[in-house]
Amino acid sequence: MKEVVGSKLTPVPAEVIEVVDETPDTKTFYFKPRARLENPRPGQFTEIYIPGVGEAPVSVSGTGPDGVIMQTVRSIGTLTEYLFKLEKGGLVGIRGPYGRGWPLEKLEGRDVLVIGGGIGLAPLRPVIKEVEKNRSRYGRLSILYGARTPSLLLYKYEFDEYRSIPDSELLLTVDRGDETWTGNVGVVTELIPKATVKPENAIALVCGPEIMMRFTIKALEREGFRENQIYLSLERRMKCGVGLCGHCQVGPYFVCRHGPVFPYWMIKKYFWVDQI
Repeated sequence: MKEVVGSKLTPVPAEVIEVVDETPDTKTFYFKPRARLENPRPGQFTEIYIPGVGEAPVSVSGTGPDGVIMQTVRSIGTLTEYLFKLEKGGLVGIRGPYGRGWPLEKLEGRDVLVIGGGIGLAPLRPVIKEVEKNRSRYGRLSILYGARTPSLLLYKYEFDEYRSIPDSELLLTVDRGDETWTGNVGVVTELIPKATVKPENAIALVCGPEIMMRFTIKALEREGFRENQIYLSLERRMKCGVGLCGHCQVGPYFVCRHGPVFPYWMIKKYFWVDQI
């Protein structure tokens, strides 16, 4: 892989320095690029490239010293099948970061309601880490997170850390419990009325399967959230990452360029239409 510094269209080599098994079908990779990339903002994504296989867009779940990028990936296709075979020391290509991230500037001084479903917590994790790092800039933090089963919850090893963030709460739920689960059973929207964050001075950030986000929007509106207080992360059919292929077009917007984070008022007209 030829390194071209400064080109957002050419992947730079990145070494796998750590792999964490999250769930039976999901892993978190820590990549160290061999050329400096622009520091990803919360909510942005990169394109991960494997020679001879192809590339795929993956949200950034965190950053570390020396340009390390943390990305959580679910195995859903050929590229991720090859990616999951890589171990520490393996190489991929990375280009980016791309897209518009979460509106951190609008969150300052406001309460923050984070709602994630399944792997949708991955693009939201940087927001949680940002609030934790710069706690005085933000109001109360409520994290609502759900998955189909306890074994599919991401970042379980960080839950105690989330709970220890001052003036914060973590509410969890699963669709189906098991013999080890003592928490809430039900869909994530059932947690919204239980959250201590209220709509008067709050922003809601939502990411998960599209059907989950649709029901979440309805639940938020019932609680009094307005269209300009809800932000969604969409990743529908993103491919090239730069708005050239047209795979991710939704109405007049390209998810990779105008998103993946959208204010709900901006995307509302198209969000409820299947397969635009």
